[in-house]
Amino acid sequence: MSAFKEALPWISLPLLVNAPMAGTAGGRLAACVTLAAGLGLVGSTNDMKNTRHELNLAREALASTSHAASEMLHVGVGFLTFLTSLEEAMEVVREYKPVVVWLFAAKEVKDYAQWAHAIRGASPAGKIWVQTGSVAAALTIAESARPDALCLQGADAGGHGFEKGAGIVSLVPETSDALEAAGHRSISLLASGGIMDGRGVAAALSLGAAGVVLGTRFLASREALVHPKVQASVLEAIDGGQITTRSTLFDQLRGPNIWPEGYDGRSLVIKSHREYSEGVGLEEIQKRHNEALKDEDQGYKTGLEGRAAIWAGTGVGLARDVSSASEIVVSIREDTRKKLTLAAKF
Repeated sequence: MSAFKEALPWISLPLLVNAPMAGTAGGRLAACVTLAAGLGLVGSTNDMKNTRHELNLAREALASTSHAASEMLHVGVGFLTFLTSLEEAMEVVREYKPVVVWLFAAKEVKDYAQWAHAIRGASPAGKIWVQTGSVAAALTIAESARPDALCLQGADAGGHGFEKGAGIVSLVPETSDALEAAGHRSISLLASGGIMDGRGVAAALSLGAAGVVLGTRFLASREALVHPKVQASVLEAIDGGQITTRSTLFDQLRGPNIWPEGYDGRSLVIKSHREYSEGVGLEEIQKRHNEALKDEDQGYKTGLEGRAAIWAGTGVGLARDVSSASEIVVSIREDTRKKLTLAAKF
């Protein structure tokens, strides 16, 4: 906890972070999370023009606050390392100096070391956080890249992650023990995957996490960059373990899958997936999907009748209303503290 507090002096504990969901977590969302004494992260793809646009929005939102006094921009930025040019990403890091640079989805685990070296050269005061999903990968990243923190993504998480994985209930404590045994106790751990409220945060902290990253919960925020039908689909969802599924199909809907080997994604069980499971061929699934993208709703529909992927974790059934990102952070933090106080009585 103290390591986070030193690097992010404005935060209130427990540390709550929004996931850097590419195309969804923009500058307004990130700034709202930071202003609520959490850490906001801006997601990115390979379009650094759009990344700059969202970072500018975050900077503008923080300009009239105490955060503006720092040379560092008090939000983080996430890079999909398999997709993004290292040189172009470092230009963004040098220009904006985000307080955290988040790395995910390297083609090879060893690639994180090159990225970490470049980040330290571009922004020496910035912190490096890497998202991963196994004990073995965490140990390799710790040894080679020496990040300041690792986000351990459990199998319940929405969006992209390891095809083979474990829930945070085993992943976090086993990784924590392994890192300590290997002499990497200084690396802080964050947990993600299925966490939607104070109960989930309290559990993650009890497992050994020093902070928590939430993605699906922020899909139901006013600042999320999501299609209205996506948000409506999230709000109507129940029984998240049944209504979502992991599959590489979702990355094949537009065409060839560009994600590195070993990754898949969790989405709502949309019509495309159901038809594929029933035996409709991939080429036909892609044709129907790409035709649906031309519609006004861009392939999204409620009732699981859409053809475009709606990335969401198994906690989706706990997203029951739309609030501002700031309200989400504050309410979850207060709920966490109550749950931990109650647990301490046992």
